[in-house]
Amino acid sequence: MQGAQKTAIAFALGRIAFGVGLVAAPQRVAKGWLAQDARRPPTQVAIRGLGARDIALAAGAVLAAREGAALRPWLIGCLVCDLADVASTLAAGSALPARSRWGTVALAGSAAIAGAALTARVDQ
Repeated sequence: MQGAQKTAIAFALGRIAFGVGLVAAPQRVAKGWLAQDARRPPTQVAIRGLGARDIALAAGAVLAAREGAALRPWLIGCLVCDLADVASTLAAGSALPARSRWGTVALAGSAAIAGAALTARVDQ
């Protein structure tokens, strides 16, 4: 297994851990992002959906890397989702507290940058 595949697995395992947190404890994990709205059951539905999305995409990336299958499509999927998270957070504007908004942009943006770098490094 090449270094890029190993790095992609580590990246994906981090996403899985974050996704599990969103699914298992949506209020706790998302309160810094969505403030009081994270306590609302309808909001938790969406938060859990985001968590499941990250788990599914990252698990696909891990399996592809371990089996020597095409990894790039999984990483591109993660990248697109991260960019959508940045765009939707910015679109919410002042509806989100500034700290939450910019923290989310920083986190999702950093994940997008890491995902883009990994996508460029993998062979397939």
